[in-house]
Amino acid sequence: MSRKFLLLFFKKLLYLAGMLWLISLITFGAIHMAPNSFFAAGGLNPNMTPEAIAHLKAVYGLDKPLLTQYLDWMRSMLHLDFGVSFASGNRVIDEIKARVWITLGINLAAMLFIFALAFRYGIRAALKGGNYEKGMKQLALLSYATPSFYLALLLILIFGLKLGWFPMAGLEGLEPKKGLERWLDIAWHLVLPVGVIVFTGFGSLMLYIRSLTREILKSDYIFFARARGLEDRIIVRRYIYPNLMPFIVTILGLSLPGLLGGSVILEQIFSIDGMGMLFYQSALARDYPVIMGILVVGAFLTLLGNMIADLVLLAIDPHRRR
Repeated sequence: MSRKFLLLFFKKLLYLAGMLWLISLITFGAIHMAPNSFFAAGGLNPNMTPEAIAHLKAVYGLDKPLLTQYLDWMRSMLHLDFGVSFASGNRVIDEIKARVWITLGINLAAMLFIFALAFRYGIRAALKGGNYEKGMKQLALLSYATPSFYLALLLILIFGLKLGWFPMAGLEGLEPKKGLERWLDIAWHLVLPVGVIVFTGFGSLMLYIRSLTREILKSDYIFFARARGLEDRIIVRRYIYPNLMPFIVTILGLSLPGLLGGSVILEQIFSIDGMGMLFYQSALARDYPVIMGILVVGAFLTLLGNMIADLVLLAIDPHRRR
C-alpha cells in the first residue's frame, strides 16, 4: 500500500469525522427546536404533575443547558451509547440492535434482486436495441414512477385479500415454527414487501446501466472486438463488466445506508417491526434519544459508504489519485 494512498485514507477519515460532528450538531439543534416534546403528553395524563415532569427531565438530563446536554451526548456517543429511550426505557443501542437485522435482511435481499435485474436487462437492452430496448425503457419508467405505497396496497389487495396467496402483514404466522420451517415462513411473509422494493427500485438503476453500456459500446476497443468476431457474451465479460466496475462500486457505497435505514412507509403498511417502524414511532413520541441515534447512525453509514467507495476506486484505478 503506497504512502500516497495512506495519506488519502487519513484525509478522508478526518473528513468523515468532521462531517459527522457537523451532522450531529445540526441534528441535535433541529430536534430540540422542534415544537412539543415527549413530556408534553403529560398534559393529557392527570397523574403526570409538573413536579413529576420536572423529575423526569432531571433524570434524563433535560434540565441542563443545551450546550451541556450536547457535550454529554457527544461524550456518550463516542462510546456507542446513545442514551435511554423515553418511551420504552431501554438503551437506544439495544432498540436499534433488535430492529436492525430485520431491516438489513429485507433490504439486502431486495438489493441483490435489484442489481441482478438491473445489470442483466440494462446491458441486454443496450446490446439488442430496437423494440426490446424500447420495451425495457417503458418498464423502467413505470418502475420509477410507481409509488411504493400504492403498489404495496395494490399487491395486498390482489394477492393477500382476493387470492390469499401471501400473508399481508408481519414476519411470521400466528403459529410459531422452528428451524427451517420458521425461515421459510419468514421468507413467505417477505415476498410482497421485497417485491415492492425490487419493482420500484430496479428501474432507475437499469436505465443508468443501459446508458453507461451504450457509451462503452461506442468505444474503439468494442469496435475492434466485434471486428474480430467476438460474441456478445464474451464482450460483456471482458470489456463491459470491467468498465462498469467503478460505477458498481460507487452505487454499492451509496446503497450502504439504505440497507439499514429501512422504509418507514412500507414497514408501516406491512407491519414490519424494523428500523423504519422504530423511527416512525419515535418521531410520533418525540423520543429524542432514539431519533438522534437513528439519524447519526444513518449519517455515519452514508459517509462511510462514500469513503469506502472512494478508497476502492482509488485502489482499482490508480489514475484517480491526485
